Amino acid sequence: MSILKVSPKGNFSQIIYDIASDKSISHRCAIFSMLSNKSSTIKNYLRAEDTMCTLNIISKLGAKIYDDGDIITITPPQSIKEPADILDCGNSGTAIRLLMGFLSSQSGFFVLSGDRYLNSRPMKRVADPLRSIGAMIGGRDNGEFAPIAIRGNSSLRAYNYTSQIASAQVKTAMILAALGSKGVSVYKEPVMSRNHSEKMLIAMGAQIEIDDTTLKIYPQDTPLEPLKLEVPNDPSSGFFFAVIASITENSQIRLKNMLLNDTRIEAYRVLARMGADVEFIKTDSKYEDVGDIVIKSAPLSGVEVSKNIAWLIDELPALSIAFAVAKGKSIVKNAKELRVKESDRISVVVENLNRCGIDAKEFDDGYEIEGGEFKSAKIDSYGDHRIAMSFAMIGALVPIEIEDVECIKTSFPNFIELLSKVVNTDLQ
Repeated sequence: MSILKVSPKGNFSQIIYDIASDKSISHRCAIFSMLSNKSSTIKNYLRAEDTMCTLNIISKLGAKIYDDGDIITITPPQSIKEPADILDCGNSGTAIRLLMGFLSSQSGFFVLSGDRYLNSRPMKRVADPLRSIGAMIGGRDNGEFAPIAIRGNSSLRAYNYTSQIASAQVKTAMILAALGSKGVSVYKEPVMSRNHSEKMLIAMGAQIEIDDTTLKIYPQDTPLEPLKLEVPNDPSSGFFFAVIASITENSQIRLKNMLLNDTRIEAYRVLARMGADVEFIKTDSKYEDVGDIVIKSAPLSGVEVSKNIAWLIDELPALSIAFAVAKGKSIVKNAKELRVKESDRISVVVENLNRCGIDAKEFDDGYEIEGGEFKSAKIDSYGDHRIAMSFAMIGALVPIEIEDVECIKTSFPNFIELLSKVVNTDLQ
């Protein structure tokens, strides 16, 4: 088990070009390319363990992939190939849940599985709505856990479905199923979740009508147009460096070529509400808004975070580090979804903050953090990449050790290399 030791280096001013490419869009590029009959070209695809698993999966489904080190070209098969073995999704909930929707309407038998962490995460939230429209899905505990077995059904029913949770993964799985169904489908969610899928699919030619939190999806009788895009850098990955800049006195950072989708920069807006100096500079807008984000340090104050939770669910562990140094109390509510991520992020954040001398209390749907001063400690990541990277930020203020950091490679392969620009790092 590897250990990452991090300690302060002092104030800094940095421009970072090579934040990890956006993981959510990279997964979608691979899967959505299978909806066309022409080759898609993807520049800046994230070459992390999870996203490479997704490329390997579509290869097993018959796609031809050529990677010249800069651009990945994906040529879809004329028809989906039934694989001879299990499709390994690694640690990615995005991959397995999106593929459940896509494969449900394809002819063939498919088994999706992953590592021990992924195979303990809930899947019935996707399996049940898909089953309700005719998908044939099995798995451990009646489909609650992977391995997930799918017998594809090319005659899925159209639906009018109201989701009880705001989840981009559930929504995308149902959109992909609807594209292969026999009629017009309607999908509703309580609040709008991240909207990459509908934006990308509409740009590819899919007929999807959007009215606030309601989507009307028309079946796709002809192949979609291929993707030709450069994946922007991931604001969720960049957010670790936003936090470290905001809590390190007299420091600033500029994150280049970042995705500026409104549903993906909510955490930066919270950081600004706390007092950090945050500026968005848009440079492009095709599939998505793209540009730079500049963050400068400033005294932080506690806040309540209870709205637009679906827009910042992944960044909440990193935000908890900012909460811990802010003046006053910060409260997170309506975030029960944190409990079914790569770890139970509510319990793990509170436990590890307590280890660091910070007063943090756990609720059913969130936590309360009283700002204070960190003390050195040893952190257990529980195999969760976002926990490992979030608590590494503390090393800007006091020495910290994080156990089990191999998981970082699943989403951000060059994280430690970039981290060493602003703090001292020692990987053992």
